[in-house]
Amino acid sequence: MVKVEDIKNIAVVGFGLMGSGIAQTFAQAGYNVVGRDVNEDILRRGMESIKSGPFGVLKAAEKGKIPKDEAEAIINRIKTTTDLKEAVKDADFIVEAVFEDLELKKKVFAEVDEAAPPHAIIVSNTSSLPITAMAAATKRPDKVAGMHFFNPAPVMRLVEVIRGLQTSDETVEVVRGVAIKLGKTPVIVNRDITGFIANRIGILGMLEAIKMLENGVATKEDIDNAMKLGYNWPMGPFELADLVGLDTLLLVCNAIYNETGDPRYFPPDLLKRMVTAGNLGRKVGKGFYEYKK
Repeated sequence: MVKVEDIKNIAVVGFGLMGSGIAQTFAQAGYNVVGRDVNEDILRRGMESIKSGPFGVLKAAEKGKIPKDEAEAIINRIKTTTDLKEAVKDADFIVEAVFEDLELKKKVFAEVDEAAPPHAIIVSNTSSLPITAMAAATKRPDKVAGMHFFNPAPVMRLVEVIRGLQTSDETVEVVRGVAIKLGKTPVIVNRDITGFIANRIGILGMLEAIKMLENGVATKEDIDNAMKLGYNWPMGPFELADLVGLDTLLLVCNAIYNETGDPRYFPPDLLKRMVTAGNLGRKVGKGFYEYKK
């Protein structure tokens, strides 16, 4: 079984907002990273975010938070490719970060399993989907786990480590150890329930806030201020929803509702209408609030 200290080479499959942030996080911790996505345009945008995005390393260097040569070293530790086999062929640890669709993730896991070295651990950055189902698409279910980063990955301290039905204790400990090496605080989710810990609890707050707005109870600004000033939340539920992405929020609450039937997770009409309109939050410049891109 691979140990934490044996892990040197990381592959991140999916190089969008979360995937590129995860790649940056690993590179900042000294790992060699290969990022893979289906076309060069996505890879280019991901590298631009790593370099010059709101939490990019060049921006950090400009502010004096890290030396310029360190920023350049981080960038140089990240390579990109559209070839999945090339991305994972030397990987010790593979993070899947594709779109939140179970069938797509299972397909990716099967392809990664075929191409990756036998010792490699494969984790999913899913925010709600079952790890057990992804593991079943591989011939190494004992080496599959969830590793749920939070957006933005380079700065958010929490990582949920999720145990699938067949995940070994050794794999859980290695994933936990990797999270610590990244400077994160891991929490272990021992049952593979939809939504895990943070989303299972946090989404209820966001959904209740949206229902209040929909019913005219208060403005979004006052609801956000109530939670920030009354409960010491660092940001209000609408600010948080915009940061998470309203499309992601809708996917997660649908997944939890479909599994549990709990009416608390049924998505409000306002949320569905905003996603249909394309007002997805910070990543597009408009959600409950408007943002300069």
